[in-house]
Amino acid sequence: MEIHVYDTYVKAKDGHTMHFDVFTAVKDDKKAVEYAKQWLTSIGEDDATVTSKECSFCHSQSAPNNVADAINKDGYFIYKMEGCK
Repeated sequence: MEIHVYDTYVKAKDGHTMHFDVFTAVKDDKKAVEYAKQWLTSIGEDDATVTSKECSFCHSQSAPNNVADAINKDGYFIYKMEGCK
């Protein structure tokens, strides 16, 4: 499966920066932002600002099986990097 990677930086409630990637099967900027918001809400960061400025397309690549499985199930996968819970 080819996936599309959206590099995302948002400010958490306590002011620190959260850096994560949104992986999707379809290259759709609006969907990527929507997925980022869904995930942020699920971790209690529903007030974080996420637009195409904070969540921007980076590149496409092939996906490992666990990522492809999550995308097939949920529509997206969040790859947590810096400052994520």
